[in-house]
Amino acid sequence: MHAQRRRNGEVRLKPDTTRKADTTRWLKLAALVFGMFALSCSGSGGLGSVGCSFGLGSEAPGSGDALVFRNFTLIDGGDHAPVPNAAMVVEKGRVSWVGPAADLKEPSGATTTDLKGAFVIPGLMNLHAHLGNTVDLVQDSKFHTRASIEKDLKTYASYGVTTVLSMGTDQDTIFPVRNEQRAAFASESPAASRPPMARVYTTGQGLMFKGGYGGLAGVNQPVASPEQAAAAVNAQLDKGVDFIKLWLDDELGTMPKMPAEIASAIIETAHKRNARVLGHIFYLEDAKFLAGQGIDGFVHSVRDQPIDQALIDSMEQHGTWQTAATLSREASMFAYGSTPPFANDPFFTRGVSAKTLELIKSPERQKTIASNPNFKKYPAFYETGKANFKRLVDAGIPFALGTDAGPPGRFPGYFEHWELQLMVEAGLTPAQAIDAATRRAAMFLGAEDLGTLEPTKWADFVVLDANPLMDIKNSRKIRAVYIAGSEVPSINQGGGS
Repeated sequence: MHAQRRRNGEVRLKPDTTRKADTTRWLKLAALVFGMFALSCSGSGGLGSVGCSFGLGSEAPGSGDALVFRNFTLIDGGDHAPVPNAAMVVEKGRVSWVGPAADLKEPSGATTTDLKGAFVIPGLMNLHAHLGNTVDLVQDSKFHTRASIEKDLKTYASYGVTTVLSMGTDQDTIFPVRNEQRAAFASESPAASRPPMARVYTTGQGLMFKGGYGGLAGVNQPVASPEQAAAAVNAQLDKGVDFIKLWLDDELGTMPKMPAEIASAIIETAHKRNARVLGHIFYLEDAKFLAGQGIDGFVHSVRDQPIDQALIDSMEQHGTWQTAATLSREASMFAYGSTPPFANDPFFTRGVSAKTLELIKSPERQKTIASNPNFKKYPAFYETGKANFKRLVDAGIPFALGTDAGPPGRFPGYFEHWELQLMVEAGLTPAQAIDAATRRAAMFLGAEDLGTLEPTKWADFVVLDANPLMDIKNSRKIRAVYIAGSEVPSINQGGGS
């Protein structure tokens, strides 16, 4: 842990997300001890610190509902090198032991699954989603029901996305869904009663300026003054939102932008109640302003121009995350001017309706999209956002993965895998991209029992038929998905829409 910022005389602490492991030294140590000792990765160090201990042998977990998975390569989401021929024991939905299969002491009566050489990664996380508002490329608040929320969460799960943060266009329907999920997991109820869908976090109704950009008609109530903004923040926090979200944008000069004093009031009010704030931004000047005000994360990359050292320094000083780069969102802004390549990809088509496929292949619709007066600007915005994201990563700014999936043309599940691909195309390694979608995402959420596959953590994981560290597109070769140790239908087994 390290001191992140001082606000009103209080030092706030967050995990140090920029620490880099000495991989070479670890590999040498592992080569010496794997033949003698069992690897036991304790969760006691918390997310962001690897608490691995080595001891003679391994203690067999208690019998009962234990599950044993063996014969796979473990990519645990932490700082460790992949572990070939690994095994994992899951009890009551949590990892109780994981390490080399040679050191496994299989619990009596356990159910064993041979993964036959597969690769296992932690469940993916999306920190910028919108749930339940879109049907067949039409977005409307009337679609937002418990059934539509759960449908999206099941689609996410089928693609191996086991946790999502919904970003500002939820109606209050979201709260019982989230609360019932958490109650079910907290009670360590039997596997049959655990929700077979992605875990959900929510920002409730995000804050937008009256007459300005953002939100969804019928959901978000615009604010016109700092006083209204403060009241709206408190109302959201009283409902129990996980974060506060604001939109600071003028939609390429076509709408009024939220005044500085309102944005400041939002951040100040939330921070007084120890709540974190996430900002939709487009312009460099807005990112600089919000970082200077102490905002906790950006949910898009800066896209109007290259970022500068002043922004990097401010983000570092204030502990601001690049919570989501939404590269897939930017690419989608111009993808539908013609038939996108993924329109015939079974990994995509299994997750959408026949009507949706018909629409994205429609020449008439493509012509309408391409006629947008800003259409030709979108590729440059995408390239700028991609380069800016890479510069922040290289500078050590903490980052995670988010896609802005949910609105028309931005598809839950598929877009997270496209985002991984685009992060690698931006210059990240596959390991960095997976880290963004697992360990780092859990860090930002403060979810200390998610994000890595270590003892005491929830057994949320994806079984892949090929190594994603060799080719990030192998993240799509999903054989199975598990949430809290229970298998859920995967997209390659007929799950999804």
